[in-house]
Amino acid sequence: MIKGHREVFKVLQQIDKNKKYIWFHAASLGEFEQGRPLIEYIRKRYPEYGILQTFFSPSGYEVRKDYKGADVVCYLPFDTPRNAKRFVKLANPCMAFFIKYEFWQNYLGELNSRNVPVYSVSSIFRKNQIFFRWYGRDYRKVLTKFEQLFVQNESSKKLLAKIGVTNVSVVGDTRFDRVIDIYNAAKELPLIGKFKGDSKTLVVGSSWEPDEDIILKYVNENPRLKLIIAPHVVTESHINDIISKLNCKCVRYTSADEHSVKESGCMIVDCYGLLSSIYRYGDMSYIGGGFGVGIHNVLEAAVYGIPVIFGPNNMKFREAQHLIENRGGFEIKNSDEFNGLMHKFLSEDAFLNESGAAAGSYVKDNSGALDLIMKEIKL
Repeated sequence: MIKGHREVFKVLQQIDKNKKYIWFHAASLGEFEQGRPLIEYIRKRYPEYGILQTFFSPSGYEVRKDYKGADVVCYLPFDTPRNAKRFVKLANPCMAFFIKYEFWQNYLGELNSRNVPVYSVSSIFRKNQIFFRWYGRDYRKVLTKFEQLFVQNESSKKLLAKIGVTNVSVVGDTRFDRVIDIYNAAKELPLIGKFKGDSKTLVVGSSWEPDEDIILKYVNENPRLKLIIAPHVVTESHINDIISKLNCKCVRYTSADEHSVKESGCMIVDCYGLLSSIYRYGDMSYIGGGFGVGIHNVLEAAVYGIPVIFGPNNMKFREAQHLIENRGGFEIKNSDEFNGLMHKFLSEDAFLNESGAAAGSYVKDNSGALDLIMKEIKL
């Protein structure tokens, strides 16, 4: 990261001085995905603008440094007055979007001094944030530097109103628009279709060992259920560990063929980049991480209209909570709860279909943030 920060000003030499640039900044990969629908909309509808994409964290930059939707991709250096002045002068954006929790005092001040409109996208505010504390008066000033804050919910708007910030629009979360884009661009994977056949299939995404211990035991006891599992850690030792715990024949995606998939009860996805397309082949899904640091993306599965199961560490994930409320998502705390839920899915088609429909409707009903944002942006 430090090396990348040092090279930023060299990278900015790529900026075409004869073109107007729109600057998007995301801390890391998750925030980038929230801003991506906006980038790609502008790219398609307003090709005359250049796109500058910056990251602070290597987790975003290293994955998306070759992103074709942007003309220039680089790190954003630390928020010092000198860095801000130099960066903004070289980038010379005509507009800027900071995604979610990005509140950079010096960069925002420099953009303001040059009359460059800055927008906060998909931001969300909670009363325990420093802006709303008695000692946070000076920090609140940074919020006044935005042309508009596009927030996810009404409670954020009400909190901001209490401290005098009123240039706020409730538009929802752009991640819903993003997963619908992914759904529309999903790949056909014929081998996975042949593997599934007519069998009920559970797709497990980003699993960790505590998730797998629950799931694999159930699969061994219910051989008619097919399993597609994409572990979070794809290493030889982890894949061999999964295989050793299963009684059925397993096939790895990268070495599968038409013959091997028909004979197998489990497919292990031993590569990256396919999971969001694989969910379409599931009758139900399980999202890993809920017995550890926290669950992964539940929306990528829910968009296909299949129920979503996850472990107990999901309280910080608003969409998981909403899926539970809408009866399209299900929290399990142990193997007994997982077994009972799976039995109900496999034995009651009406319950399975209603749960899946609720998950799909939740995503569809919450999309549209992109259109609301674009109505207020002047390009």
